Amino acid sequence: MSTLLIGLWDDDTTLTITESHQVEDGDQVAIDALVQPAFDSGEANWAWEYDVDRHSDAVQRAYEEAARDVGALLVDEAEGFEPDTY
Repeated sequence: MSTLLIGLWDDDTTLTITESHQVEDGDQVAIDALVQPAFDSGEANWAWEYDVDRHSDAVQRAYEEAARDVGALLVDEAEGFEPDTY
């Protein structure tokens, strides 16, 4: 299983995670079905599948791989996890 995070970048300063879903590893059909409505409605402009089972691990990786290096904040509205910003 993987964790799919869906979120919204706000002017490259904040990545807000709005949804989290468990999906079979690499199941692109399921991923597209979850991501497309959020993108179409404008509620999201970012999504990434992480090969981890736990939401908190996926959020930590999203912070490390997408937000930290550009100096952005990460806010988890889906489950309220606060990544370690060491």
